[in-house]
Amino acid sequence: MEKNFVNYHVLISHNPSCLNRDDMNMQKTAVFGGTKRIRISSQSLKRTMRKSDYYKENISDSSIRSRLLFHPEEPNLKDLFVENLKDRFHEDIIIKALEVLSGKKYDAAVEIMADSVAPWAIEEVAWFCEKIEQSGSSFDDKKFIKEVKQDIAALRENLKQSVDIALSGRMATSGLMTELGKVDGALAVAHAITTHTVENDLDWFTAVDDLQELGSGHLDTQEFSSGVFYRYASLNLGQLRDNLGNASREEVLRIAAHVLHLLATETPSAKQQSFAAFNLADFAMVSFSDMPISLANAFESPVPKNEKGFLKPSIEKLQEYWSKIHSGYALDEKTTIFTISDFNIVEGLSKKNNLADVERWIVSDGE
Repeated sequence: MEKNFVNYHVLISHNPSCLNRDDMNMQKTAVFGGTKRIRISSQSLKRTMRKSDYYKENISDSSIRSRLLFHPEEPNLKDLFVENLKDRFHEDIIIKALEVLSGKKYDAAVEIMADSVAPWAIEEVAWFCEKIEQSGSSFDDKKFIKEVKQDIAALRENLKQSVDIALSGRMATSGLMTELGKVDGALAVAHAITTHTVENDLDWFTAVDDLQELGSGHLDTQEFSSGVFYRYASLNLGQLRDNLGNASREEVLRIAAHVLHLLATETPSAKQQSFAAFNLADFAMVSFSDMPISLANAFESPVPKNEKGFLKPSIEKLQEYWSKIHSGYALDEKTTIFTISDFNIVEGLSKKNNLADVERWIVSDGE
């Protein structure tokens, strides 16, 4: 029987860094198991993934996320879509599509904002332009909405050009987007947290003014830390198929393999010029399952500091907890791992030689 969920469990050790900050320029943290952990938000991870070169080369172009619909001077969605679709549709058609989708009327002299920041896909807007163009001078909003509702699968198929909407979902609050633009995300991504307790360090730094004889031109401080992070995500294959207009299982499994690659290799860009924490995953576990299952509770009791560091004990605790959950709930899963570390593998897990082998295993449906 085909499994509907792919669960990803990734351990990645970051050297001293500050990869995700809050509104006070402090590292994001969370309390888990009664102790402080460093956190990288799911929003940060998802943006990192969809804006990466790997994503563009292997999945699709990223969507455009903005609420700036129309503006007489600043960059805006209208100008962006006109530029990208000018060889296919007249500007008036593109403006009409944006008006219908957003529920806002265009005024060339006025800044007009959508009700919220939402992801926009070029091919999705193009699909609406084509429908409006076909209606000609007899275009009617209400009639148009009825017609579009009957062809929702064709609309969803255009999300293949911007898969991150199908993966992360979209909530819309105005215009036609409210009825037809809502997409339930197929990919659930957890906030990554350290497997152990972390106390922040503080970097007191200066910027030397080469033309100033004494002192420095600038003094400041910046929080930083290091740690082993647990990244977890779950992909609903059935939801992804629906979001992409009834895509085949083979298509979504290819995307699932790319998701693993992104979770194991992509790192947020914050403060990287100062810390260069460009680290790859040390351990990755993937399972085909009947439900989404996080293994975060493996680290509810934080990994203690010892002469081995935190990485190897974290791998051992994750395996141990997987084994308990797997047997305790009699889970019918297909699971494999990849790691660059040496350790004993618990019963029930198979090991692949490299990340590419795990990706091929996902594409082949865990066979």
